Parts: sequence; C-alpha cells; structure tokens
Amino acid sequence: MTDGTTPESVVVVGAGQGGYQTAASLREHGYTGDITLISAEDALPYERPPLSKAYLKGEADETELWLRPATYYVRQSIDLVAGTVTEIDPAGRTVRLADGSAYGYGHLVLATGAEPRTLGVPGAGLRGVHTLRTSRDAVALRASLAGARRAVVVGAGFIGLEFAAVAREAGVEVTVVEALDRPLARVVSAPTAEHFTRLHRTAGTRLLFGQGVKALHGDGRSAVTAVELADGSRLPADLVLIGVGAIPRTELAAAAGLAVDGGITVDARLLTGDQHISAIGDCAAFPQVRSGNRLRLESVQNAVGHAQSVARRLTGAPHGYDELPWFWSDQFATTVQIAGFNEGHDTEVVLGEDPDAFSVLLFRGDDLQAVESVNRPTDHLTARRLLTRSTQGTPLTPEAASAPGFTLREHLRSLTRSGTEAPAAL
Repeated sequence: MTDGTTPESVVVVGAGQGGYQTAASLREHGYTGDITLISAEDALPYERPPLSKAYLKGEADETELWLRPATYYVRQSIDLVAGTVTEIDPAGRTVRLADGSAYGYGHLVLATGAEPRTLGVPGAGLRGVHTLRTSRDAVALRASLAGARRAVVVGAGFIGLEFAAVAREAGVEVTVVEALDRPLARVVSAPTAEHFTRLHRTAGTRLLFGQGVKALHGDGRSAVTAVELADGSRLPADLVLIGVGAIPRTELAAAAGLAVDGGITVDARLLTGDQHISAIGDCAAFPQVRSGNRLRLESVQNAVGHAQSVARRLTGAPHGYDELPWFWSDQFATTVQIAGFNEGHDTEVVLGEDPDAFSVLLFRGDDLQAVESVNRPTDHLTARRLLTRSTQGTPLTPEAASAPGFTLREHLRSLTRSGTEAPAAL
C-alpha cells in the first residue's frame, strides 16, 4: 500500500517461487490478515531449477521439490487455491476464476510468471516435442528421455544446455541448434560462451550455430522423427526440446488496464499504476537500481527478493527493490555464477589461468557491470559484495583488474582496510 495502512487481505495470483515467498514472508513479518494463494497448477508450490537437473536425472522426486509440505499452509492459515484466474476487477478489488468463484482483496500481488516460447513451424505439436517450465512438463520430458536415442535441442540458453548435459550423461545422442553464433549469447560474455561450447563438445554434444528450424517431421503415429533446418538438412530425433526463451504472462494485467511494456510495469516499490496491485518475479518489468533502465529478470533470486520487498511494504516497512541480480547454472560438473547485470559492456578482463576455472569481469568504461565466475565460487561471493556496495559504481578499473597478481578478494580487503567498502550482506 502507499498510504501506510496494512491491507485486510492479500490475494496472490501465481504460486511459483515468488508467489509462495510473498505469502510466507507476509506471515514472517507478522501479517495476520487473510492470505489467498492461487495456483494455476494442481500441485503444491515447488522449486523449478531442479526440473532441468536433479529431477530429470532421477535424483529427486516430486515431493522433494516442494517448497513446503501441505501442513505448512494449514498452520500458517494460507488458503492455497487451485484454479485459473480469468479476470481482475480493480474497481471492485476482486479476482474471478474460471470455475466462477471470486476472491476479494485489499491488496493483489501478481506473480503470474512466464511461459515458454513455442516454435511457429509445421510439426511443433508432434508427440515427443517438449518445452520445460512446469513439473508436468518435467514429468513428460523425463518419460521421453528414458526411451530416447537421439535428441535435438532448439536453443542454446540455460534450459537447453542444462537439458543437453543431462541427456548426454544418460547416453543420448544430442544436437543443439542455435540461431545465434554462440551459446548463451544474450546472457554471458564471449569467453564464458566459448568455455561452454568446449564443455559440451568435449562431452560429445553436436552444436550447430547460426541455424534456424524450418519444420519438424513425424511418422504416421504423430511422433517426431526429424528436425528440418533452414538450409534443408534434417536431424533425426525421437525427442525435441524447445528452449527459445519465455514470454511474461501479462494478459490479466493488460485486460485490467495496467501498463504492460515487456512485462507488467512497476515502480521501484514493485507497485503497478494501481496502488492496490503489485507485480513481482518473471512477469514484472521493474527499474534497475544502478541504471534506472526497466528490465525483466527470470531468476529465483529476483522472484524471492521481489516477494520479500512487497511483504515488507505491506506490513509497514516501505522499501524500494534494490537487490543485486545474481544467477547460476549447473552443467555437467561445471557451475557458472553471475553477479550483477550486464547492460552492455566494452571491456572484458579474465581472471585465472585455468580454462575450466576463471572469472570474467565486464566493464562499461570504468564501471564494473557484472562478474561471471566459472567454478570460482569465492570470486562470485566477493563480486556480489563489490557490486552491492554502491548504486553509483564500484571503484575498480579495467587497468587495475588487469594488473599481475590482481584478485577480487584482495581488492575487497584493500577497500575494507581503507574504510571505503560499505557493509553488504550476502
């Protein structure tokens, strides 16, 4: 709320990581009003990152993905409702569901998430063609993987490469098709992308860059058998994963008259243009604290941070969202961790001589934008402290970072000793 009052009830639409965290954080901050958590899935709220890793490997079952058991929601008096919201009535402060039920709210939190992009090509609906976003998707994909011999992954983003790693470890022949000239092209630097290219090729994965998909072909039983590329060549496949990004779910917000621009538009407090409606997580386009540019992030850290910020505001502690973005991905035995957000860099400084353990510092001018750490967790934690210290930039230049013997840890220590390092919790 903007008037300092605590709402009598909160309805949260979407029970992913952000939606669950909103409800949990409200109770943690002492909120005693009604909380309704509406899930479009008939399942307890669960973690999504393991879906492309441990769950596909068979190392975790569905119950191990639950964020909390069913008894938690009962104990915390959180009304967990399975259903699809079809309409928001801002004037009446009500949401309506497909089954005809309706819920009034003092404050509404939209945590509607995003949905996978699909391929608009012939054959995209064949059996054996998958996307990966929900637990239901993961169940179907794991079943297909168990009987697959040849898989084609369309898109070399994090989801595509994480699946490719699992499939190769399972002995499946894998080809990754990417329209751009390298993997993870929109999210990591060239040195980091080069590492993952080498990692996957060493594992036996075929990587095809600069290639588009023209069509998917099937047999007489509607099962996929091949992927046809733009150049006319065909890749045999009995499993296809489409990993070409996600689209924010903004339809409800737009129909309710809320501003939408690459996501549901919110201010630094995560409020929409309606003071009784917030938006968080994958569906929200919010101002980045350092640049002021509006962005939308798909990450657990972002969803959790948004949820905690909104819960604090609704319980009387107004607070703008100013957390540092950070991300991670596990592929084979490699972990990449990214601190900060790269909005366009002009200089890269690589730390470390080991081709399998290094960090890339991304600068724009003398401003450190982000740090990508491959198998260097200490660098990642240090980078988060450095980048959190100030919204005006970090006192580190490319020249200083390129000096012989430079380390992020020692640089942080020198700032601490000189008294210029602001406290920052990790």
